[in-house]
Amino acid sequence: MSKYYLAWAKDEEIRKKGANGGFVTATLVSALENNFIDAALVVAKKSVYEGIPVLTSDPEVVKECAGSLHGAPINLTKYVVDYAAKKRIGLPTKPCDARGIIEQAKRRQVNLDNIFMIGLNCGGTLHPLRMREMAADFYELDPDSVVKEEIKEGKIFLVSEEEGGEEKEKWIKIDELEQKGYGRRDACKSCVTKIPTSADLACGNWGVPQGEKKTFVEVLTEKGEAILKNAIDSGYVDIEEAPGKGIEMRKKIEAGMQKLATSWKERMDEVSTLSRSGRFEFYVDALKNCIHCGACKEVCPVCACEADSKCLDMNDERDSYAISMYNMLRIFHLMDSCIHCGQCEDVCPVDIPLTLIQRRFSERMQRHLGYIPGMDVKEKPPLYETELRWSAEAE
Repeated sequence: MSKYYLAWAKDEEIRKKGANGGFVTATLVSALENNFIDAALVVAKKSVYEGIPVLTSDPEVVKECAGSLHGAPINLTKYVVDYAAKKRIGLPTKPCDARGIIEQAKRRQVNLDNIFMIGLNCGGTLHPLRMREMAADFYELDPDSVVKEEIKEGKIFLVSEEEGGEEKEKWIKIDELEQKGYGRRDACKSCVTKIPTSADLACGNWGVPQGEKKTFVEVLTEKGEAILKNAIDSGYVDIEEAPGKGIEMRKKIEAGMQKLATSWKERMDEVSTLSRSGRFEFYVDALKNCIHCGACKEVCPVCACEADSKCLDMNDERDSYAISMYNMLRIFHLMDSCIHCGQCEDVCPVDIPLTLIQRRFSERMQRHLGYIPGMDVKEKPPLYETELRWSAEAE
């Protein structure tokens, strides 16, 4: 049911603070003020390197959270599961947020009827520590002086606040940074899901005429149409039909970014060039450093295990396994559901390349089963289907 619009906030303050005309913020504010939703799940910006998820019913808090934040690569799925199970909530979702929420809904952890996902087109996020290094080494800026950032037109823009309050903007091409090991996180560089087509709305600046502070909006579901109508009827946003050239430009940008992501994935997977014994040695060498802290399990947006799950107890320090049972169980447990968001690798205290390792196993299984996690709300997970068939036969 896709419909395409250019949209923007009517409130000048919201429009000025928002990254692309303030549409997302204005839509959430109008939904709260009209009791269309009970709460909004947004990310409060503490700095360009830190954001804190906040579940709020206060429209003023939502307004304060307007703007981009690429240096805080948070996946909101777990917060939806933990804090908003019984509320009607609206939230901005990157493609990996939307995919995680949908996978949790398929596992009966959340009720999608109560969740309004305002999707954000995503070219990628940056690891905060690497971003600070990048600001110092390539932009020649004091990392603590950076007050704004943005990714657009194939460049990363950083804005610093100089003495006297004057702002200074610098940019460098993303490709130039990434050839030197900086820029976006590895999981983002190799991700081909750039437009959140599994959300209710998909929003971004791709397809917006140059120089116009507006949001390109694709309506994907009836829920998306309803929350957009609420924002229009309450006088919070204005819209116009998206021009045909804008629609084509958006498709062209998406295709170009997907092609680049495929190229990055091939370049980063050096394991595929190794012999069979070499691959085994790679896995053993990487995973032997695991300290069984459970951080990867804690942040994983598609793991639906109970908090007191015993999977961590599978490891015995007296065993002689080259790779612990915990890692083996985790790899196989997520093979049908991993969305390759990179959250596990972000939090690993011993820097195990978990995204690459999990991808090498899960993508093979997902191709074999013809299943892409988190993309189709109506499609049941393949192993869940198998369980249902087995249960029916047993009866």
